[in-house]
Amino acid sequence: MTTQYESLKGAVAVVTGGASGIGAALVEAFCEQGSRVCCLDLDREAGTALEGALNRRHGAGSVLFLPCDLTDIAALQAALVRSHELLGPASVLVNNAANDRREEFLGVEPEQFDFMMAVNLRHVYFASQAIVPQMQQLGGGAIINMSSGAWVAGNSDATAYATAKAAIVGLTNSLARRLGGDRIRVNALAPGAVRTERQMRLWHSEDSMQAIIAQQCIHETLLPEHVAKTVMFLASEDAAMISKQLIFVNGGLR
Repeated sequence: MTTQYESLKGAVAVVTGGASGIGAALVEAFCEQGSRVCCLDLDREAGTALEGALNRRHGAGSVLFLPCDLTDIAALQAALVRSHELLGPASVLVNNAANDRREEFLGVEPEQFDFMMAVNLRHVYFASQAIVPQMQQLGGGAIINMSSGAWVAGNSDATAYATAKAAIVGLTNSLARRLGGDRIRVNALAPGAVRTERQMRLWHSEDSMQAIIAQQCIHETLLPEHVAKTVMFLASEDAAMISKQLIFVNGGLR
């Protein structure tokens, strides 16, 4: 049974990278709470399909999909203005979009590093900057930034990604201090080895996934829904005194 949070009913939530994987689970979970969700993603086909499916299931207007390249800050800012116009001010922002591309450290060129910062970190900063005035208008809100266990573990084949995900924790702590007086809570969430279609297609086999599960304290598959349930709590007023925290959802992997 899904826990229902009254404070999320009718609330507007913005989810970046919401068309697939963890992001799609987040969008659906907000719909189940009775929220209206703006989903930003580069994948038009997946985003349009998700928008249609969830609006049929939860009612017209539950999801607004806006195609957006988040590395284009002007386009991101315009999309968030559009979301405000169509849905109203957002009380929740989930900075979920990321790219965990692997690379060989000694071969990384500056433009490759800059891309990884743009796709994993820079949009988190500027999406927050754009949404905060909306939350101030409402008298409060919640920002949840997706970090990763990769920087804690020190993944050797994802140095740029790990750098960005560690920086997100620093940004989270600074924003929590900066915005607490406005009743805006800012937390980071670090998922573990979540089983998604993309992860299984690019980085994992059944054997490698089972090896990770064996290292977890809880020897069960980590799914996008597990992450989504934690985000719903952090987004709700039930978490009213939780800010400046990094929360791991990884089955006790580390």
